[in-house]
Amino acid sequence: MAIRGIPSSREMTVDDFKNWLKQFDTDNDGRISRGELREAIRRRGGWFSGLKAGRAVRHADRDNSGFVDESEIENLVAFAQKTLGMKQVNT
Repeated sequence: MAIRGIPSSREMTVDDFKNWLKQFDTDNDGRISRGELREAIRRRGGWFSGLKAGRAVRHADRDNSGFVDESEIENLVAFAQKTLGMKQVNT
């Protein structure tokens, strides 16, 4: 997948995206916080990473915990596809 505004050296599948996110789970709690997602976007060279991360977490976080957990990750993928221009590669 490629995300608009976030340069990428290669496209990713949805599973690649999920695995990529896991490396930013710095406290290893199995959830992605706004700060962790902001860092992920920033490391990929994305602009306005704080704003994008905030919008993404608000969209994906169905239980309003402030985190995206495993049960909500598909919501984050859907947000990235719709709003960030993510292109899914089928493999």
